[in-house]
Parts: sequence; C-alpha cells; structure tokens
Amino acid sequence: MKTYRSRKWLAAVGQIECCVLCGAYGVQVAHRNEGKGMGLKVDDSLTAALCVTCHTDIDSGKNLTREERRALMDRAIVLTVQRLSREGRIAIS
Repeated sequence: MKTYRSRKWLAAVGQIECCVLCGAYGVQVAHRNEGKGMGLKVDDSLTAALCVTCHTDIDSGKNLTREERRALMDRAIVLTVQRLSREGRIAIS
C-alpha cells in the first residue's frame, strides 16, 4: 500500500497551538515511529501535535518502555484527530 502524504493534513496538525498531551504552547508535527524504516516516515495521517518535550520523550524517552512510548503516541494521535475534528479542520466530503 502506498504511503499517504498530505501537506494539508500536516499543516492542519501544525496549526494546533498547544500540545495535545501536556498543553504546552508551541507544537511540532510528530510522526508515529512504529512501522517505518530506512529513513521513511509512516503515513502523514499518523501524526500528533506535540511540544518538543513530549516529542522527545516519545521518540527517545529513557524513562518509558517501548510499549509505553507507543501507547502515549497512539493517545496523542487520537487526541490530535479529536482536536482537528472539533475545530472543524477535517472536511468530510
């Protein structure tokens, strides 16, 4: 299956002002780490609006197990989709 790429999706996620996990102002668009390889990112739809600290903790956090990091990222993705839908940034046609 071809990897989903969408500049519009990434831009919408990037417009979320606060981290969906901790509420800190200023976000990065963070891709899910599982399922990628050789420098390739997963689908753009598997992204979350995270602050630098939360993004770092999920990507390389030494205080969390791999399973905890994956679960936290999954939660962040769901919260990002929820925020996008509540703010009317997802158009259903």
